[in-house]
Amino acid sequence: MSEAAFDRVVERVVELDAGYTPPDFAHVPDPDAALFLCAVDHKAGYERPHRVGSQGPLEGSELMWAVVLAGGRPLRASALAAVTAAEVAECFRIEDETVAGPGRRAELWRDLAAELIGSYEGAAASLLAAADGRLAGPGGLLGRLAAFRAYDDPLAKKAQLLAKICERRGWFEVADPESWEVSADSVLMRLALRSGLVEPGALAEVRAATRAEFKRVARAASIPPPRLDDLLWEIGRSDPDLLGNQAGDLREPPRDPASSWY
Repeated sequence: MSEAAFDRVVERVVELDAGYTPPDFAHVPDPDAALFLCAVDHKAGYERPHRVGSQGPLEGSELMWAVVLAGGRPLRASALAAVTAAEVAECFRIEDETVAGPGRRAELWRDLAAELIGSYEGAAASLLAAADGRLAGPGGLLGRLAAFRAYDDPLAKKAQLLAKICERRGWFEVADPESWEVSADSVLMRLALRSGLVEPGALAEVRAATRAEFKRVARAASIPPPRLDDLLWEIGRSDPDLLGNQAGDLREPPRDPASSWY
């Protein structure tokens, strides 16, 4: 990565941020819904966009969340402790489509429900309270979430997403904001590669470099990492050249099909 590329990216995100309003996640009804939906927020598998009520057309992660929340299924540990693949498929179904890998998502929900019941009285609010405002460090939210199979990504993408939603909704006040990271999903990796911010390589290398470099960008641009994360994802998913294409027509490395991380 060249410093010239870094400087270009910083200048560009400052320009974009001037007219940007991040999401408030008002559509997420409670911490339990956030916890269980973030847990299965990886490659959706829908083949085409759909409208959900007056929303859309939506696709990918947005479509997943909208379908489940519109369906009204209780997203609670007690209701998901024995959930089946067929029930998950129906939960995410819209018209003739549903999510990829409902069996894997059912496993993640059952594991999460069991651990939540065993350690946190079955409530996401108790998990947040136990972290006492800390993201990182002993007893922090990120470490507590890593005990769940759905959240054991070493780069904590889903955990950071959950923390961001909970902070915006007023459910979790972060005492160590220096611990925020920018997520390294497919959209952000593509932006980082095409702009020349990171070098092509293996998946683990590109994910780690994307997270590290965008945290540097956030610091240089005086933009909190969660806000930068939202800005890049919301605008960049439809514009892979949002930050430039000096490095050429590059894409993120292929996703590990066995992974539930991004």
